Amino acid sequence: QLQLVESGGGLVQPGGSLRPSCAAPGFTLPSIAIGWFRQAPGKEREAVSCISGPAGSTNYAQSVRGRFTISRDDAKKTAYLQMNNLKPEDTAIYYCVVDPFLSCPLVDTDGVHWGQGTQVTVSS
Repeated sequence: QLQLVESGGGLVQPGGSLRPSCAAPGFTLPSIAIGWFRQAPGKEREAVSCISGPAGSTNYAQSVRGRFTISRDDAKKTAYLQMNNLKPEDTAIYYCVVDPFLSCPLVDTDGVHWGQGTQVTVSS
């Protein structure tokens, strides 16, 4: 089963926090790259963050560096994206993505698996 199950989006005020998660039961997390893309209305899709390899190497978009932290629980086969100090420009659909073949950063190729997406809205 190669489905990705996402949760943890929602509505938050500027400066608030959210922690989306992505369960990947069909994968062994140290052997893949897992992370998030996001897409806002009228904007191009953006790779947000990624974690890969046995050592858990991480990668972040410049726009979220210092505010977002990606982590994973290998036993639970779940990745997490701790999003702090959220801004209105972080509003987007966040998609969990797994690349079984390449390490971070994530690239949208034919072999990538996508979650169903979760809406994150930052608004007062």
